[in-house]
Amino acid sequence: MRILLVEDEPRMAHFIAKGLREQSFAVDLAADGEAALYQFSINDYDLLLLDVMLPRKDGYTVCRELRAQGMKTPILMLTARDTVDDRVEGLDAGADDYLVKPFAFRELLARVRALLRRAERVRTDVWPDVLQAADLTLNLNDHSALRAGRKISLTTKEYALLEYFMLHVGRLLTREEIAEHVWDENFDPFSNVIDVYVRRLRKKIDEGFTPALIHTRRGAGYLFTAEAAAEAGEDDVE
Repeated sequence: MRILLVEDEPRMAHFIAKGLREQSFAVDLAADGEAALYQFSINDYDLLLLDVMLPRKDGYTVCRELRAQGMKTPILMLTARDTVDDRVEGLDAGADDYLVKPFAFRELLARVRALLRRAERVRTDVWPDVLQAADLTLNLNDHSALRAGRKISLTTKEYALLEYFMLHVGRLLTREEIAEHVWDENFDPFSNVIDVYVRRLRKKIDEGFTPALIHTRRGAGYLFTAEAAAEAGEDDVE
């Protein structure tokens, strides 16, 4: 996913861009409103992060002009202005969401992902409310999981990991990919935390059930599929 970040304060721009890039997003930068409009005229973006107080053209003006041009890309406004009138003005200008500074990066990331999911669902009309693999179902609305009709109790992180697996059924996922999409910027790449959580998840959704769904590919990563039994010789069972 490609994001345009429009922020005139260099330290803030660096902080946000660094965090997003660590989560595998491609990030372009613009330091004023005119530059933002130019960037959108030559590139396609999946999301716009737009500061309000900008040189040359403020964020409200940029937002209105882009919407007037028919641009449907999600816009998340970032600003220190936190009155109700300020938020209403931003939303009326065409913004999809509004985040007040200072904010935790995790909250920004959560809002970014939510806007991208919503946009993909509108674009393709295929984003499901319930994911299914074999007799395992995962409800994306209430975060409930069932296997063979039996409720599976999951922690927040176990749910996030299972959701990522089930959104990529049949695809080999490396530990690096899992870290980028499931863990935040504090993740230690030298730890074994991913392996620990995979073992926990495997005990909850695979032990006592058939077929097994989580498969380890030694030296490569993990494969989530009900059809991997045909490749049993390649599994490194933990």
